[in-house]
Amino acid sequence: MKRLQAFRFELRPNFEQQRSMRRFAGACRFVYNKALSLQQTRHAEGAKHLSYAGMCAALMEWKAQPETDWLRETHSQVLQQSLKNLDHAYVNFFARRAGFPRFKRRGRHDGFRYPQGCKLEQHSDRIYLPRLGWCRYRNSRVVSGEIKNVTVSLSGAAWFVSIQTEREVADTVPLPGGAVVGIDLGIARFATMSDGHHVEPRWARRRSRPTCWPSRPPR
Repeated sequence: MKRLQAFRFELRPNFEQQRSMRRFAGACRFVYNKALSLQQTRHAEGAKHLSYAGMCAALMEWKAQPETDWLRETHSQVLQQSLKNLDHAYVNFFARRAGFPRFKRRGRHDGFRYPQGCKLEQHSDRIYLPRLGWCRYRNSRVVSGEIKNVTVSLSGAAWFVSIQTEREVADTVPLPGGAVVGIDLGIARFATMSDGHHVEPRWARRRSRPTCWPSRPPR
């Protein structure tokens, strides 16, 4: 059976990598909010809701416009992942599992996700992030399994990476060891074990005791 597991580490990026991470997070927030505004405008005009593919087509148009051509500096996969997050938010809203999607604010949940393309070198304590290069991290545990996606997030003044992996695990539950003893409940004998031993009921043990005690010998 397949098992998903997340491993979180603190990153140790250099100055240029930190600048790029902030730019990536800002671009993802911008794309998310712009797509959400577009969906709301279409809804007010009575137009059909855009699918994920439709929002990706709009993203290509934004990259071609002079005022938003700076989006091309950000990795395309993390921008598309931001649109996918918005699409999931709408799906949950239509299914009544969550409220209506809200606009993202700067400084709250800043980050971005790579759906693929990341590499991990645990022996050298570094991870490869597309468009950012190799980045050091504080290696505190062994990462097992195949990398499925990588999320980079900002918490306070530190950057963190969450690596989600998938691996095969056994789906059987081990049985406890030791001998097995059967018990047969009865009336004459309270319980008879499969090995021949038996336990008498409490009332039988009381009857086996003497009902009177011998008098004390005369002094």
